[in-house]
Amino acid sequence: MLIRSNTKVNIGLKILNKRSDGLHNLVTIFQEINFGDSIQLKKNKSGCQIKSNVNWIPLDNSNLCFKAYSALCENLSKDLGVKIDIYKKVPVGSGIGGGSANAAATLIGLNSLYNLGLDHNKLEKIGSSIGADVPFFIRGGTQLGEKTGSKLTPITKKFDAVILLVIPKVSISTEWAYRMIKNKLKTGRSILKFADLMRSNFLSYKFFENDFEKIVIPAYPEIGSIKNRMLDSGANFASLSGSGSTVFGVYNNKAFAKKAESYFNNSHLTILTRPIQPN
Repeated sequence: MLIRSNTKVNIGLKILNKRSDGLHNLVTIFQEINFGDSIQLKKNKSGCQIKSNVNWIPLDNSNLCFKAYSALCENLSKDLGVKIDIYKKVPVGSGIGGGSANAAATLIGLNSLYNLGLDHNKLEKIGSSIGADVPFFIRGGTQLGEKTGSKLTPITKKFDAVILLVIPKVSISTEWAYRMIKNKLKTGRSILKFADLMRSNFLSYKFFENDFEKIVIPAYPEIGSIKNRMLDSGANFASLSGSGSTVFGVYNNKAFAKKAESYFNNSHLTILTRPIQPN
């Protein structure tokens, strides 16, 4: 069984405060995009065996696919033997959720492979024990993410655009980003109603900011240069995704997007893609 493992971009990301459990409350718009890895699942007698086309991801119980397998087996009190083949396209530390998407694809795939009949709510609950954004990748589409990102509200407004991803050859640790952002958090800050902005006028991009840019761009100036180059090349909006390192640009004109891609593809990994529309 072959499962697509689509990634995402964050349209706006506000970090609100650190919680008592060490996680952070935030508000963001998750947008699924038509780019990601592929996960091949095959039944096995017992246990979980993982292999991949790359040598830079763990293949043991620290892999998020293995964690998804373990969480599902523990929840059901049964061993769902499986062989998992991960075909990676998404670099580690790129801020578009490659690992979490793999975990979600594993849960969805096992549910189908073994005819478990679990609905998305159940899978999302299991997924939340693996990572805060795993529930989004189970649901997909366009979602308002709140709390740790696991509280999801669908946004049904159509988002039709060409998205250019530029992924620099740098891996940014999410742990580092959250550790550094704590000095930038302000108490009593106003919370923009991202969902209302999306529903009313998708072109109000100036209101969508990613707080991680405050610490990532000074540490990695090249990321700021990529963002500015995108805006100069005709992007309606450009932003860091998650904690980076991916920078994405939103273009209404495919020709502009392709021309912009030519500026970057000699020195960076570039992907032209589109948003996955809400069902």
